[in-house]
Amino acid sequence: MLRAVIFDFDGVITDSEILHLKAFNQALAPFNIQISTDDYYNNYLGLTDRDLFNFMVEKNLLHADGKKIGKLLEQKTKTFEKLAKSECKIIKGVRQFLQMLKQNNILTAICSGALLNEIKIILNSNNLTNFFELIVSAEQIKRGKPHPDGFELTLKKLNKPKSQNILPSECIVIEDSHWGLEAAAAARMHTIAVTNSYTAEQLSAAEKITDNLANLAISNLQKLCD
Repeated sequence: MLRAVIFDFDGVITDSEILHLKAFNQALAPFNIQISTDDYYNNYLGLTDRDLFNFMVEKNLLHADGKKIGKLLEQKTKTFEKLAKSECKIIKGVRQFLQMLKQNNILTAICSGALLNEIKIILNSNNLTNFFELIVSAEQIKRGKPHPDGFELTLKKLNKPKSQNILPSECIVIEDSHWGLEAAAAARMHTIAVTNSYTAEQLSAAEKITDNLANLAISNLQKLCD
């Protein structure tokens, strides 16, 4: 039985990945580092901001201690927030899909490696906040995707009110990256991939793949959880 749908944010609800890339590159400019679009999508997409900077340090691409990384995080966040307010759009089909879930009394949540304030800015500016029961963001988890921690915490929070006891098998996760699909599978949840960031072939681990969420009927979702 389908009881909850958990959404990734960047690349699923909003097409903001390119804005994140711009913000990262502005923060890294003093280090004479620029991440190419291909490099970002192949190696960094799906990581939290902190994990991305730490990964670059581990690979000897960035020379920065904890204090410098903290400043990089602040700069990246400020830049992204400015871009989000003026340039960020909701992906086609998302609003229609959310309305369908609401009409069928399906709980919805966001589980993302993005920062909470970044998510709220975009939801508020596009009048989507009321569609979601809760948001689990980067600040709330120690290990990002492909670890299942975020999805497990999301389900725990969904179950807290009224002791709902929703099972992982009663949840569908919607993702746009293989990192997210791996995390959802590890959390024992069903998966749908949207081809906003990667091709269908690259997302073949998903149980169902679509190029637009509006193409999915409630029966398609329920069948996954039967």
